[in-house]
Amino acid sequence: MTDDRRDLPIGLSALMADYAPLHGAPDELVSPDGKIFPVWWEFVNALAGLSHNELDKRMARGDQYLRDSGVFFRHTAPGDEAERQWPLSPMPVLIDETEWDTLCEGLSERCDLLETILADLYGDGTLVRDGHIPAPLIAESEEWIRPMVGVTPPSGHYLHFLAFEVGRAPNGQWWVLNDRTQAPSGAGFALENRVATSRIFSEIYSHLNVHRLAGFFSAFQYSLSQLLIDDDSQAALLSPGTMSATYYEHAYIARYLGLLLVEGEDILVERGRPMVRTVGGLKPISVLWRRLDTLYSDPLELAESSQIGVPGLIGAIRQNKVNVINAIGSGILETRAMLAFIPRLSRVLAGGPLKIPNVATWWCGQPKERETVIEGLERMSLAPALSTRLPFDPDDLVQLGKDVTTRDPDAMKAILEHSPETIVGQELVTLSTTPAIQDGRLTPRPFSLRVFMGRTPDGWKAMPGGYARIGISDDVTAVGMHRGGSVADVWVTSKKPVDDVTMVNPTKNKRPRPNPTDLPIRAADNFFWLGRYLERAEGTVRLARAYQLRKTDAGDVDTPLLAFMTDYLKWLGLAPNLEFRDDIAQTISSAAACARRLRDRLSPDGMSAVSELERMTQFDTSNGVSMPASAARKSAILHQLASFTGLVHENMYHSLAWRFLVIGRALERAASSAALLSRFTRKASPSGALDVVLECSDSVNSHRQLNGFILTAQTIYELIVFDTNNPRSIGAQLLELERHLRALSILTPERGENTPLHALMNLQADFGSQSPSTLTTKDLLGIRSRVWELSDAMQTFYMS
Repeated sequence: MTDDRRDLPIGLSALMADYAPLHGAPDELVSPDGKIFPVWWEFVNALAGLSHNELDKRMARGDQYLRDSGVFFRHTAPGDEAERQWPLSPMPVLIDETEWDTLCEGLSERCDLLETILADLYGDGTLVRDGHIPAPLIAESEEWIRPMVGVTPPSGHYLHFLAFEVGRAPNGQWWVLNDRTQAPSGAGFALENRVATSRIFSEIYSHLNVHRLAGFFSAFQYSLSQLLIDDDSQAALLSPGTMSATYYEHAYIARYLGLLLVEGEDILVERGRPMVRTVGGLKPISVLWRRLDTLYSDPLELAESSQIGVPGLIGAIRQNKVNVINAIGSGILETRAMLAFIPRLSRVLAGGPLKIPNVATWWCGQPKERETVIEGLERMSLAPALSTRLPFDPDDLVQLGKDVTTRDPDAMKAILEHSPETIVGQELVTLSTTPAIQDGRLTPRPFSLRVFMGRTPDGWKAMPGGYARIGISDDVTAVGMHRGGSVADVWVTSKKPVDDVTMVNPTKNKRPRPNPTDLPIRAADNFFWLGRYLERAEGTVRLARAYQLRKTDAGDVDTPLLAFMTDYLKWLGLAPNLEFRDDIAQTISSAAACARRLRDRLSPDGMSAVSELERMTQFDTSNGVSMPASAARKSAILHQLASFTGLVHENMYHSLAWRFLVIGRALERAASSAALLSRFTRKASPSGALDVVLECSDSVNSHRQLNGFILTAQTIYELIVFDTNNPRSIGAQLLELERHLRALSILTPERGENTPLHALMNLQADFGSQSPSTLTTKDLLGIRSRVWELSDAMQTFYMS
C-alpha cells in the first residue's frame, strides 16, 4: 500500500502513526492507499495541534459534563452497577452532507414502505393472503397484536418516529442492519453526545459547519402538536419508569420537547378518553409517545400481568381518542424474519428495489432458503426468526445455545434440521471502521450508525447525525459488536454555513401555555417526599453529629445525656452508633430515588446535587473511622444539603411542583422539631439537653444574640417554637404551609371546603392560643400529631 502521510506535519504524523485500514474493511478516515478523505482533513489537522496533555484535559471535560448532567444508562447484567456512566467515545464520526442526504433519502423511502406494510398487516391483510409474507411469521409473533386488526390510528399513520441501524459494507454501500419501529431509543442520548463532544472540540466544531440537531427536534415537536385531537388536550411521553434502561432519555426528551412525562399509573381511561391524574383533576391526553413495549401497554387486552401499562388504552385508540406513537403492534416490523421479505415487498408495493437495502436474510422455514443457509454456514450467523434484537445482541446467540455462539457447524446444522421455521440465517456483515482515540493516537474501530427519522407535515425528516456505536475491538463483523464498546457523536458537515437552529424560538410552534395545575399526582407525590426526605436527612445528620461529639468527649463513660440521647434515637427508630451510616444513607437514598423520578422537572444542577449527596453516603467504615474524619464527613453532607436547598429556593421556578417540595420540607421540619423539643425540654432532662436542641436546630448563634447566656426551656420555646423570624421555628413552618396551601386552594377551588388548608387553619388557631410560658411537652406532642395528620390530609386530598 502506498501512503502519502510521510509528508504530513509532525503532529499529524504522530497522531496517525500505525493507522491503517483493517483487512477487508473500508475506513472512513483514509482510503486503501492511505489518503485522508477531504471531509476529515480540517478535523485531524486541528486535532494534531493538541498536545497529549491538552487532549486528555478535553476528554476529561466531556466526561465531567456527562457526570454533572447525570447521563447514565441502566445495566442489568448480574454483578454490575445498576446505573453506569454513558460510554462516550470523544472522537466524532464525520460524514459529508451530500452522502448523508443520499442515505436519508433512501431511508425515507424505507419509512414509507414500512408504513404501507404495517397498514396492510392491520388492515386488509393482502400481503399475507397473497403469500408475500408467510402467515406463521405473523400469527406466531407476539408482536402482532390481534386486537389492533381493523383499527386505523386517528392520524391515519401508524409510524411517526423510526430509527435504523445501518453499516457500510466493503463496497461502500450503506446497509440496514435492523429497523427500530416500536419505541426507538437513543435520540436523547444523541443530544447529550453532541453537547459533550462539542465541548471537547469546541473550536473545531464551530469551524466545521456541523448541522445542528435542534432543527429536527423542533420540527418533530411541531408535528406532535399537530397530532393533538382536542384543543384542551396535551401530548405526553409514556415511560415504563425509573427501572427502564433508557429512563434518563425519557426524562430528557420530555423536558426538551415540553411533554408530560407519565407512567401507566398516571393515566386513567375515562369514557374512552385517556386522562392524566393531576393535582388539579383529570386532564385529557390525545398524543402519547410510547416508550414501553407493546405487550405491556394495556393489561386489559394484552399482558394481564403488566404493572406499567394503561388499562383501556387500546379501547381509546379504537374510539379515535388518542394518537399513539408508534402504533400498538408496530414491533412486528422489527422481527428478524421480516428482513427476509422486505426486498420482495419493495418490488411488490413500490415497483422496485430499495435504494438502501438491508442485510441479506433468509427465513429457514422455506426449503430453498434453508439450503442456501446450510451451504453458506461459514459466512452466516443464525438467530431466532421472531427476535427483535439488534444483529449484534449476544442474547440471541445464547438463546440458540453455546455451540452456536462458538459457531460449531454441526450444532448449527442440527438446529436448522430440528426447527428451521424458528431460525433465520443472516450474512455476516463486515462493517467499515472509523477513527477512535486510544493512548493519544488514532486507531480504526468498526462502527454502525443509528439514524432517526421523524414524520412531519412536510414528509420524513432525518436527524442530521448524532449517534454511532463504536466497537471495542478490531473485529469488523456486526456480530463482533456485541462484545461492548462505546458511542460517538456523528457530525454531518457542510461546505457552507449551516442554520443555527435552537429550540428557544421555533417560529411555527405556538402552543398554548400549559396550565399550572397540570402536575401529575405521581410527580407531586415525589416532590413532596423529596422535601421530606431531605429535611429528615438533615435532622438525622445534625442529631448524629451532636451524639458523636458527646460520645467522643465522654470516652467510655456512659453519661446521663448520652443515655438520654440513646433512648431518643431508639424512639425515632435510629440505631445509635458513631457513624449512623445506614440511617443517613437510607434516607438520602430515598430522596435520590424521588429525584430520579423527577428528572424531567429538576434541573441538571439539582440532579447533580442529589447524586453527589448519595455518593457522599456510600463510605466504607469497616476499618474504623476517626472522630475528625467522621465529623468532617457529616459537615460536608450538611453543606451539600444546604447547596440543594439554595438551588431550590434561588433557581427553581416557583411552580406547583416547587410548592409540594417546600410543603413536604416544612411539614417534616415542624414535626421533627416538635418531637425533639417534647423530649429534650422536659424538667427531668439531663444537663446539656437544651444545648442539643439549639445545635440540632442550627440556632446556637440566634439564641445567644437574643438571650445572651440565659438558656431555659422558655427561651428555647420563644425562639424555636414561636419566633416566626427564625426560619427554623415551628411557627415559621406553619406560616410557610399557609402560604403554599392558600396557593393550592386557589388553583383547585372546586375541591370543596374540607381541605388541608382548613386543617392547617384549625391547627394555627390552637397554636396561636399558646405561649412560651404555658407550652408543655404534651402540647408539643399534640402539635407533632396534628402536623402528621395534615401530611396525611395532603396526600389524601392532592395525591391519591
